[in-house]
Amino acid sequence: MSKTKTSKPAKKTAAKKAVRPAPKPAKPTKGKGVAAKVTPPANPGKRVSSLDAAAQVLAGSTEAMKPKALIAAMTEQKLWTSPAGKTPHVSLATAMDREIKTKGEKARFRKVGPGLFAAA
Repeated sequence: MSKTKTSKPAKKTAAKKAVRPAPKPAKPTKGKGVAAKVTPPANPGKRVSSLDAAAQVLAGSTEAMKPKALIAAMTEQKLWTSPAGKTPHVSLATAMDREIKTKGEKARFRKVGPGLFAAA
């Protein structure tokens, strides 16, 4: 008395599988030895990133600034405005901390105190 398993016929689905778009090509990366520039972008129609704008503001400042003050200065100088974020100062502080941690001595910023950043 051997029991044999009978396979059930596969159900045919009426809907076709969704076609996924082709993946985007990878962006080229810069080498580790390339120093970051603080100059405005060559293309005036292109948006400046918040980090680039913060680096420009801090380069022209004589004292360290908090992220909220940096956001206000970037908006005042018309370098960068928040697209629609509720807490752009938190995003900026996190991005500056990340750059300091990953680039080390080559970072454009340095942390002078709790929540205070200055140009390197």
